[in-house]
Amino acid sequence: MTVMTWDSYRAAEHFIMRGARLIDRHRFAYHFQTRTAGPVHTALAAYRNLDGGYGNALDPDLRGGSSQPVATELALRYLDELGTIPADLAHQTCRYLSSVSNDDGGLPHVLPNVRHTEAAPWYQETDDFSSALDITTMITGLLYKNNISHPWRDHATAYCWKHIDALQWTDPHEAIGICSFLQHVPDRVRATATMKRLSTMIRAVIDVHPRATGHVHTPLDLACHPDHIARPLFTDAEIERNLEAFERQQRPDGGWDAHWDHWDTAATIEREGMRTIQRLRILRVYGRLAPDLPRPRRTS
Repeated sequence: MTVMTWDSYRAAEHFIMRGARLIDRHRFAYHFQTRTAGPVHTALAAYRNLDGGYGNALDPDLRGGSSQPVATELALRYLDELGTIPADLAHQTCRYLSSVSNDDGGLPHVLPNVRHTEAAPWYQETDDFSSALDITTMITGLLYKNNISHPWRDHATAYCWKHIDALQWTDPHEAIGICSFLQHVPDRVRATATMKRLSTMIRAVIDVHPRATGHVHTPLDLACHPDHIARPLFTDAEIERNLEAFERQQRPDGGWDAHWDHWDTAATIEREGMRTIQRLRILRVYGRLAPDLPRPRRTS
């Protein structure tokens, strides 16, 4: 087993300092330089709107100012990284989610007003504003993980179970959201049985063979830590091969490719900063960073 060298870590640090957004610089500092969570909270607040949702290019593919469900999902994931999501902030966000949900309880990825903003073509040109299982399961799972009770969560839970139970096929984004939901939903008997039923389907849409290019989802993008509910879907050898691939894929400048469809230079650069932090966090939690490298200290 190889371990990421100090020089490789320092290259990643320099990459973040050169090109990442302020919020991702603060996230890097929190995770790897033992700094407090306060700067991340402050930076994230700048992306929040009066309606309780998030926009303002928090998701690099949505450059407009209006709140969008996918940006709000990303905000909740960032807050979850820092510890328990503050209850007052979560409830304000849930009120926003209630206002933009469809009648079935699910969330669309984006709202129709995306057509009037700067956004990636796959968002700006869409005519599909129906509920999406991937984003709804991800957000609902995060709310359960953080013990946030709200009527929107309960309505969304019914939507999630209904569509998961009827699932005949999936895709990587959806699989990641479903696993988040199944990892944290309180009904553990049902969640365990459902995960067992879906395991072959989920594994089939994950690229277990490491590839350096293309918009692929690896076992580590799904099972992002060893205790993840999806970790048993992959052998130890498959996990090791993908960890080694992550190390090899680090560029000479210290960053990792975004592996995302390029439509705008700024969006691609921002995603590379996000991806670099994601890769470093996965390498560390799987023991591939040297023991003496910095580790985060959770404080408010």
